[in-house]
Amino acid sequence: MDVVVIETRPLGDRSYLVHDGEVALVIDPQRDTDRVEAAASEADVRITHVAETHLHNDYLTSGLILAHTHGAEYLVSADDDVAFEHQPIADGGTVQVGRLTVKAVATPGHTHHHLSYVVSDGEQQAVFSGGSLLYGSVGRTDLVSDEDTEDLTRAQYSSVRRLAAEAQPDAALYPTHGFGSFCSSGPASSARSSTVAQEQETNHAFTDADEDHFVRELISNLTAYPSYYAHMAPANRQGPGPADLTVPESVDPEELSRRLAGGEWVVDLRHRVAFASSHLQGSVSFEYGRGSSFTAYLGWVLPWNQKLTLVGTVEDVETAIRDLSRIGIDSPDAALGTEPSALAPGTAVVHYPRVDWAEMLHGRSAGDVVLDVRRTDEYDAGHLSGAVNIPLHELLARMAEIPAGTVWVHCATGYRSGVAASLLQRAGRQVVHVDGKYGPS
Repeated sequence: MDVVVIETRPLGDRSYLVHDGEVALVIDPQRDTDRVEAAASEADVRITHVAETHLHNDYLTSGLILAHTHGAEYLVSADDDVAFEHQPIADGGTVQVGRLTVKAVATPGHTHHHLSYVVSDGEQQAVFSGGSLLYGSVGRTDLVSDEDTEDLTRAQYSSVRRLAAEAQPDAALYPTHGFGSFCSSGPASSARSSTVAQEQETNHAFTDADEDHFVRELISNLTAYPSYYAHMAPANRQGPGPADLTVPESVDPEELSRRLAGGEWVVDLRHRVAFASSHLQGSVSFEYGRGSSFTAYLGWVLPWNQKLTLVGTVEDVETAIRDLSRIGIDSPDAALGTEPSALAPGTAVVHYPRVDWAEMLHGRSAGDVVLDVRRTDEYDAGHLSGAVNIPLHELLARMAEIPAGTVWVHCATGYRSGVAASLLQRAGRQVVHVDGKYGPS
């Protein structure tokens, strides 16, 4: 048995290609299928099966696309109500993938009908746990509904024990979430690999012997999650179509100026330092970088299902289109280039101050406003005296709550405050971007 990890760092998730040297099973694939196809081609194997651990809340799957492309069996929980043809599989069900035996284990908690898969080649085992057992923690349990959260948290506590009982202690563990995904919860580990036995020794879902305490602690530590999650499971239930990753022709300067004047969403992908010093009036800053939180925050902050125009290099626009397709933001337009005045000569080029924390602490004038755009739980853990807290993902809806005056906006590192500063300036506010690691002392 060989396991190929296909990592999606921007969303903090992993997909897997599991094979015996001839045929392969794909588990929890993301919408851009070419990465899976490349892995299968490099391993010189045929994809005969595709499996979902659950209906995903944080990305769109390519499971149906891969199944159709390869004539593969598509394994989905028998209890999930989906609109496409598939092979239902339930707790205890097994399928043969070449020399590999794949057993489904019901592990409710992250969702009601969550399945994990124990894969064996007769000697070694691998456990694909989706959003159940993660490295150091478990998948969050509040994505279905508030009313179900406690019951699902109790189910999660039981499920990891059931899963461990079904697997060998030395079985390698391969979760889908837990690498920065908002679908993880609790003290998720930064480990890159683990086994069932290692998790039994260190994971709080095992080491906390009091179920009631585990439930209270897990629920109390759940934080806000992206609003676009509301659109993912319904789309996955229907079976998403293929992504169009084509980079469009660059929007002409007059059209870009018209879009900016009309209040359309023009997203500048350049580094926040470059944006602060020079950008098109009305554009917003979502700095793009591999491994950044670009996808999650853009999908969370901007209104859903509105036309976007991406501004940046061909390379950045191309990769941003790929990233956005994973959460169902399809076919954005593009203005290719990095010189604002050349992209839309008819639009004013503007800037705003960018300062470090020392200037933040000592450079403000009386009447200036300090805006903390971190999440509420971060603010509650410690904040600058007198700071107004409006989390970034709530900013567009709560602009009217910000007091009059110049707004000095900060977060924990400078990324979120860069987005917020651009949104505030777009709304007509005088703004100072505090760009640096949070440091109120």
